[in-house]
Amino acid sequence: MADISHIIRGVLIQVAGARLLLPNAAIAEVLSYAPPDPIDGAPDWLLGRIRWRGWALPLIAFSRFSGIAEEQGGLGSKVIVLKALGGDTKHPYFAVLTQGFPRLVTVTDAALARLDAGEEMPDGVLSRVRLNEDEALVPDLEDLETSLREALDLVA
Repeated sequence: MADISHIIRGVLIQVAGARLLLPNAAIAEVLSYAPPDPIDGAPDWLLGRIRWRGWALPLIAFSRFSGIAEEQGGLGSKVIVLKALGGDTKHPYFAVLTQGFPRLVTVTDAALARLDAGEEMPDGVLSRVRLNEDEALVPDLEDLETSLREALDLVA
C-alpha cells in the first residue's frame, strides 16, 4: 500500500493542444461555457469576465496564454473556477476555459514521472509530466495569477 502522505487527488483538464494536471483542491467549481463579457484592451488570452456567485471572474484561455494553441469557447466547452493561490483579496478566483469535463485522478510518486529534463517550458508551465499513461502539463499558477493581475491592472 502506498504511503498516504504521498497521495493527492488531482484533476486532468483538457485544453486546446494539451492536458493540465492540477490539484483537486484548487478547483472551486466546473461550469458550462457561456460567452464572457469582453474586456476592452485585454490581451487575447484574457477572454473576458463571467458571472459566478456574485463575482465577475476573469476567464483565461490557458493555451493562448502559453502559446500552445488557439482556443475558443463553444459547444462542449467548460469553465473551471480556480481558487487563486496568491492571497489576492480583489481577485480570489479566476476561471479557465476547458474542453469537456475534468477527470479526477490519484497522483502518487510511483505513477508520476517528470518528462521535461531541463527543456524550455511554455509560458505558465512548471513542468511536463506523465501520470500513468497520460502526458500533462503542470501549470505555474503563481505566474498565471501574476500575469492576470498585471493585465487587469492595465485595463482597469
